[in-house]
Amino acid sequence: MQQLMFQDDQQFWFETLRNLGLAVCGGSDVGEVVATASQVTSGDYDGRHDAWLSTAERLEAEARASHPVSARDGLLRASTYYRAAEFFLHGNPHDPRIDHAYRRGVACFRDAIAHLPGITPVEIPYEDAVLHGYFYRAAGEAPKPTLVMHNGFDGAAEELHFLGAVGGQERGYHVLTFDGPGQPTAIHRNGLTFRPDWENVVGPVLDFLTQHPGVDPARIALLGVSLGGYLAPRAAAYEPRLAAVIALDGVFDAASALTAHLPLPHDEVVRRAAAQEAFDPGAEEGRAAVVKAALVA
Repeated sequence: MQQLMFQDDQQFWFETLRNLGLAVCGGSDVGEVVATASQVTSGDYDGRHDAWLSTAERLEAEARASHPVSARDGLLRASTYYRAAEFFLHGNPHDPRIDHAYRRGVACFRDAIAHLPGITPVEIPYEDAVLHGYFYRAAGEAPKPTLVMHNGFDGAAEELHFLGAVGGQERGYHVLTFDGPGQPTAIHRNGLTFRPDWENVVGPVLDFLTQHPGVDPARIALLGVSLGGYLAPRAAAYEPRLAAVIALDGVFDAASALTAHLPLPHDEVVRRAAAQEAFDPGAEEGRAAVVKAALVA
């Protein structure tokens, strides 16, 4: 679609559009998103953080002083805006602004869902740690079909609330969302990094899920968002307990999004990565080329 804002910055526009899209399920407000984005200059990552953090903090303060219904709605939106504030800061993973905004966003989300029926934070045993997520219990006592959801490279379990979790619950499905290794809670709380063999992540999740007496073990589907569109089908190829898999959207070659910016052929980058050979100089040259292209644009 036409870029209505940030005509010279596809990244900033994409993330603005992402936040606008959450409005349909209460994850944002169109006016708040537009007003905040209007304060941001293309390419100004610090200014972008400051604008979204300011909106999140103001909205959280107003919500916590409001009627419980208004508090619930405001805290859900504040959780989105905190997530937006730290989104582009991860070039320096030690930046304290990342952890501050992340923790405030999760706190807002958890305080909001305390006012919603049937949503419970869960801890899923995983190797020597746990994976964090949320179980959405559908109404009724009979065993229900269940949708398991995870995000991709930069998405959080909290965002999945607005991408189908609460919608599935309202339509009679149990829903289990979680952050796997490499995803926000796993990184922040346990330092768990990504792994390609996602079936070894989904397996423990299903072990946990099928212990729930309200879950119909013959009707479990897995949905992966963004990079999850690669991870979920990979897991489903090895996991017979899944009755269905949804790739939203399908990612057939995630590596090409990275290798396209490197001054090496795609196959050579993949070969070096598989052999654990260094290609840092090439990566640095690619980063410089991307920055230069953005400045020229």
